[in-house]
Amino acid sequence: MAREAGVSAMTVSRVVNGDEKVRPGTREAVERAIATLNYKPNISAQILAGVSQIRIGLLYSNPSAAYLNEFLVGCLGAASQAQAQLLVEICEVGQQAGDVAARFLASGIDALLLPPPLCDSETVLAAVVAAGLPAVRVGTWDSEPAIGAVSIDGYRAALTMTAHIAALGHRRIGFIRGNPDQTASERRFLGYRDGLAQAGLAFDPGLVAPGLFTYRSGLEAAERLLTGTAPPTAIFASNDDMAAATVAVALRRGLAVPEDLTVCGFDDTSIATTIWPELTTIRQPIREMSHAAMVLLLKAARARRAGQAPERAHIVLDHALVRRFSDAPPRRLD
Repeated sequence: MAREAGVSAMTVSRVVNGDEKVRPGTREAVERAIATLNYKPNISAQILAGVSQIRIGLLYSNPSAAYLNEFLVGCLGAASQAQAQLLVEICEVGQQAGDVAARFLASGIDALLLPPPLCDSETVLAAVVAAGLPAVRVGTWDSEPAIGAVSIDGYRAALTMTAHIAALGHRRIGFIRGNPDQTASERRFLGYRDGLAQAGLAFDPGLVAPGLFTYRSGLEAAERLLTGTAPPTAIFASNDDMAAATVAVALRRGLAVPEDLTVCGFDDTSIATTIWPELTTIRQPIREMSHAAMVLLLKAARARRAGQAPERAHIVLDHALVRRFSDAPPRRLD
């Protein structure tokens, strides 16, 4: 390997183990040699030689199994590529979350990954800052100078979806909010509200129902919106779980989707394509977001081991409106 790259064995070792101090040209030469020789590192030998793996902690509490599935695929892919360990700790949102986070941070992990809703927990964030370990929040828009973040622009995404529904001809557009403790919920609501204004539609508080990003809360919110003398002709839910629940409520009430009721979601998780009709939704690249967060954490952990200051960054990935079969122009005039 060293002969193929024209460098010393020590330099090869530094590149394989992610040393940030290796010059770019040297790193490229070693990486070309790795590809040419189809080199695969011997993990057992590395451990015996005292090369410890980076240990990334994932503190998790999310009611959506579909979100978790996408999130873990991105995490595990990045961990596998870097030969890092991913340790998962379940933590319920509440007063004890800060204590759970503090214990996890003291367990020997090198960095911490915080998906929603814990990315917005004040007690968890305080524990992270106190521990001084690198951390990255996923899915939040709120700024914390000591902690990195990866997200989409949920405001712009919700604005886009609301404009799309209005362009179909809908004038009474209902909205199901997300968990009030998460910054993403407020961003999506503001996008919906401003999207109405841009379409020349008045905001009606009676067309907004509370939700918690859970299927059950979606059922309750949809029932609330569809009960009344002037129900909406379209409902935009803050995630796919609640949108799927809305479809179920509509069908139970004898409404055809999308002929009688347009239903749109947010996230583009697996449930969006496992129900019928398949959901028109905003694609939030959850897998790519968790992968990008892991890359940031791995770089920060290596920098910290080298005695360097970890880089803080807020990466904003692109979203997309994915149109399927749950939206259509309104059958009746509003």
